[in-house]
Amino acid sequence: MIRKQTIASFTCVGLFCCFAGLSSRGEYAAAQSIPATQPAAGRYTVACYYFPNYHVDPLNEAQHGKGWTEWELVKQARPRFEGHQQPKVPAWGYTDEADPKQMAQKIDAAADAGIDVFIFDWYYYDSGPFLQRGLEKGFMKAPNASRMKFALMWANHDWKDIHPIRENPPPLLFPGKITRQTWDRMTDYIISEYFKHPSHWKIDGRPYFSVYDLHTLTASFGSVEATAGALRNFRDKTKAAGFPGLHLNAVVWGNPILPGEKTVKSRSELVDRLGFDSVTSYVWVHHVPLDEFPRTPYEKVMTKYNAYRDNAAGEFHVPYYPNVTMGWDPSPRTVQTEPFTPSGYPHTATLSGNTPEAFRRALLETRKYLDGRPAGQRILTINAWNEWTESSYLEPDTVNSMGYLDAIREVFGPGPKEKRPE
Repeated sequence: MIRKQTIASFTCVGLFCCFAGLSSRGEYAAAQSIPATQPAAGRYTVACYYFPNYHVDPLNEAQHGKGWTEWELVKQARPRFEGHQQPKVPAWGYTDEADPKQMAQKIDAAADAGIDVFIFDWYYYDSGPFLQRGLEKGFMKAPNASRMKFALMWANHDWKDIHPIRENPPPLLFPGKITRQTWDRMTDYIISEYFKHPSHWKIDGRPYFSVYDLHTLTASFGSVEATAGALRNFRDKTKAAGFPGLHLNAVVWGNPILPGEKTVKSRSELVDRLGFDSVTSYVWVHHVPLDEFPRTPYEKVMTKYNAYRDNAAGEFHVPYYPNVTMGWDPSPRTVQTEPFTPSGYPHTATLSGNTPEAFRRALLETRKYLDGRPAGQRILTINAWNEWTESSYLEPDTVNSMGYLDAIREVFGPGPKEKRPE
């Protein structure tokens, strides 16, 4: 994704920005028949963010040239400091996610590991949809799409030219703020094109829809009250389409200052007033400063994020779905010949020591947390399936192969709880 200012010690510019041992293959196949929306008793729902900038999009071509995808930055990455492991090389090659056959490979690998849901970073601006073909032409038309669920996280942030970043601040290409007319058109599109698809993820029968940036959301409508009204209208349209309701999730990070205000309001009060049903996170670095440059230890950040997680569970009046982050290194979005200094996103510290085993320990800590939650709230998000240019990806590479997916399978995969490692 591209990232905005975080509460950590650096600036991100938007969003550019998914599990227990099994006793037999038959037992695994039986468990896979259980719908992801209704996990078996004692199971968990594992939802993994998916960043769809690895297929050709006309808007990208207009900016970067014919056939461009973000794989170009992955290929061009180079080590920026001693011991820096770049470039990352995908074991499956530079795949086209808009090809349903190539997407099918991703679905099988994710489902085999126990991942239930891909939450697609989804873009819709006043000009219309952007980067939607990976979902619409890839996932939704894949021959094995029924093996997983999908959902949307509306990445309603400014889209800036950071591929790579050449200016500070980088040029704005598409503003995240939209009009009410765009909102109405967008929500109609979501209901007709996505919610009615048989693989769309639902919680208690209600389609899941997540919003990335609450500040930009409220700025689009001008006030909290107007924003709440727009969200209620979305709920009403979803019910009119035959669903029992809409599950609205907020990705909460930073301290949003609302339109017409100069001070930060209570985040939990804002979530309540807007009527969200749950809260989650996108990535650990939204909550934890990376205070050692160029590398901050993974387990140090994990410990601090887990403290944030525990506080968030008490802060909000709706369920908080915890996050596990695989890694962090956005240096592929920098100009590789320029100095790598801590000057703000994507010139940030990286996470070090994020091995498959360290990731497995993070998953185990999250599973212990979820075991203390009600069964219907045992949901976690993972960053990410394929944030290759932020070096947070589960897809196999030439160094770790399937190691991160194996970690998920060992901790959260289908199977009797007593078979899972401690």
